[in-house]
Amino acid sequence: MKKIIVSIIAFSLFSTSCSDFIEKEERGTQTLENYFQTAQECENYTNELTKRLLLPNDWWTLLAPRVTNEMSTDDAWMGNTGQDSGAHRPSSQYLITPDNMGDMNSIYTAHYYTIQSANIGLEKMALSPISETLKNQYMGESLFVRAYCYYELVNLFGGVPLYTTSLGTADLKLERSSAAAVYAQIESDLKESAAKLESAPVAKDGRINKWAAYALLARVSLFQEKWAEAKTYSNKVITEGPFALEADFLNIWNVNNHNGVESILEAQSSSVQNRDLGSALPTLSGARGEDKKNFPSNDAADVLDGWGWCMPTSDLENAYLSENDVIRRRSTITKWGEAAYGDEVLNPTHKFSLNDNKSGRICRKYYIPIATRRSLDKKDGHLPLNIPLIRLAEMYLTRAEANYHLGGDALADINIIRARVKLDPKTGISGPTLLRQIYKERRLELAFEGLRLFDIRREKDPTTGRPVIESLMGPNGTFVKYNQSSTDPYETTNLREPQDKGINFDPSKHLLWPIPQLEIDLSNGVIKQNPNY
Repeated sequence: MKKIIVSIIAFSLFSTSCSDFIEKEERGTQTLENYFQTAQECENYTNELTKRLLLPNDWWTLLAPRVTNEMSTDDAWMGNTGQDSGAHRPSSQYLITPDNMGDMNSIYTAHYYTIQSANIGLEKMALSPISETLKNQYMGESLFVRAYCYYELVNLFGGVPLYTTSLGTADLKLERSSAAAVYAQIESDLKESAAKLESAPVAKDGRINKWAAYALLARVSLFQEKWAEAKTYSNKVITEGPFALEADFLNIWNVNNHNGVESILEAQSSSVQNRDLGSALPTLSGARGEDKKNFPSNDAADVLDGWGWCMPTSDLENAYLSENDVIRRRSTITKWGEAAYGDEVLNPTHKFSLNDNKSGRICRKYYIPIATRRSLDKKDGHLPLNIPLIRLAEMYLTRAEANYHLGGDALADINIIRARVKLDPKTGISGPTLLRQIYKERRLELAFEGLRLFDIRREKDPTTGRPVIESLMGPNGTFVKYNQSSTDPYETTNLREPQDKGINFDPSKHLLWPIPQLEIDLSNGVIKQNPNY
């Protein structure tokens, strides 16, 4: 039977075409009024929302800005010194302006397209003639998608325009809501999502489930310093959920261990080479300038020439070294010439172009092993590595931080995390020392998993009471001063990315990114800019 392609973007605010499609059997002219009539249509729509949030077809839409956020911290350089860095430089070097946002423009726009589409879907599915069980499933997942979009927006830009119904072009005059109001909507959506997904099966195929909703509730509660709620939700996931810590830390990012026992939510991928089902992150953050001569096989099939963005700093490596944290260090960072951890036989001395790499280091978490490379025809954005977005270890660290503020046993949880990577337990520490250790464990455990920028913006230095990022960045920041006096043989010999990373940070404005000027102009000034931009 002849098929037609229906774009869900065509259902959204501007009714424009896009490459995000739902494929379905033709029944005549497709409209909003005759869609959502079957369970398959509702599932297709929900799947597309989830895909657009977690694994967009266009890597620059969400992946690039998420990686740029990492580059804006003490964990990562831009890294690629052989190509134009214009998309990443404004944020990573704190030169961002409303008219020069780099790739931060795209995440703002993309999330509002998805929010509008989620609003439409929720309204239409509520009236759909499908069973209540399936209706709850698809509406619960859609609510989570909307909440996740607002979670990223409020952490990147602060209070943003908030709406939960489908809008037309006459409605484009929404003022910014407060950050508190946006968080309240996030919490409401997640609670409703969890309730609707209560009876849904916990699927290990990447579908959103109630545990993802509870875990994100734990995270947003922590970010708001709602310690009791953060403890309640993280404890619920830990004690009631079907998850367990991976025995081997490296196994979390194993290409053969998708949706493992620790994973609460992952962006899915596939090794099917004739479809756009792979992950682009291992390409974007892969080693640039690999050469077959540097592999024992001397075989071009072993080469996966990445783009070389988001390279680990020596400062991050030193944090692991200070704890003698061999397992997490080698699972997170591979230094030039070292064996790729877990792939020592086929890649015993991982080498790449130092002329194009600021730090002489790459992120091991997103590394594709040689055996997998050999099985691939396409290696550019078609890579079979799932990306964990929420995992159980974060819940232990959330509960630890909440317990610290509530007078509970914070040491127990960080020691569970440390034990997994064969580190001795921390004992006899309390007060500011304990809080700093919790912050440090989050950094070591969750590096390059999308939380570092949000963490250092929200974490309070126990000495000053100011956000931790203020002690790291700026002319007097400890991270800036470290880099200016560093003797690291890689970072200090490749100065095509400036060594004074972070020196331009201004605490009066850089705790948030600016609202894109285009959005302010489109609203005729109804949307107001963040302070001091």
